[in-house]
Amino acid sequence: MRVFITGLQGQLGRSLAEKLSNGEGAIVVSGGDLPDWDMTDPEQVDKVFADFNPDVVIHSAALTNVDYCAENPAEAVRVNGFGTYNVAVAGAVAGALMVAISTNEVFDGLVNRPYLEYDRRNPANPYGYSKWVAEQVVERFAGHYMIVRTSWLYAPGGANFIHKILTRARSGEPLRVVTNEVGSPTYVNDLARAVIELIRTNRQGVYHLVNEGGCSRYDFARAILELADLDIPIEPITSDAFERASSPPPYAPLDNVFAAALGVKMRPWQEALAEYIREYEQV
Repeated sequence: MRVFITGLQGQLGRSLAEKLSNGEGAIVVSGGDLPDWDMTDPEQVDKVFADFNPDVVIHSAALTNVDYCAENPAEAVRVNGFGTYNVAVAGAVAGALMVAISTNEVFDGLVNRPYLEYDRRNPANPYGYSKWVAEQVVERFAGHYMIVRTSWLYAPGGANFIHKILTRARSGEPLRVVTNEVGSPTYVNDLARAVIELIRTNRQGVYHLVNEGGCSRYDFARAILELADLDIPIEPITSDAFERASSPPPYAPLDNVFAAALGVKMRPWQEALAEYIREYEQV
């Protein structure tokens, strides 16, 4: 099997490449990322896919800075929408299965329950809108596809939410965290394993892959400090206490129904967080 990963140097791309390369069976892994490979250049995408001839394309590349997307909505659509179109068309010509990584921010966050795979999409912000465009492109042009939505992804080695909370706590900086943003924290290694399991099913569809359950940013921060044995106070605030360009969906945890029915399940977010902190964030 030949697998091409877009966004190869991103947190999910690196984890996928490592697990696929170390797995059983004859799997050839390749990929592309900026600055050497640009998915908004159709000729470059076509040539790379024609040369590599992938069986599977895992499309994790995206412009994900939500505040930048809010300030530059046309660029967000160009990268996340048109870039995805180029990948989808080239993948379809190659006859490849396309696995497109999407986000909980295609939903507005105005319901009082976790979102299901086929709930109505109503993007919360320009980033979510650009990913909604990307999902529609995949549905129309990819041929054989899986759309995988996830949320609040964190990985080793990056300035993620966990790292920021622990850094501020250990330096004595005051902590203020919002209570009115709820989602599903997801460990990148768990997501990568689940995506690979899902690919093996070869079942087209829309899937939610997150660590099970949901919490507010405030509750997430409290759990981080407790697992790191830090007794530091956190001031609970609401999102109107500070200004930012983008507005995240207020309540958008995801429910994994379809992948779970195929046997692809993920552990609770608390278990994944405990392992991550034990392995990467203890001092």
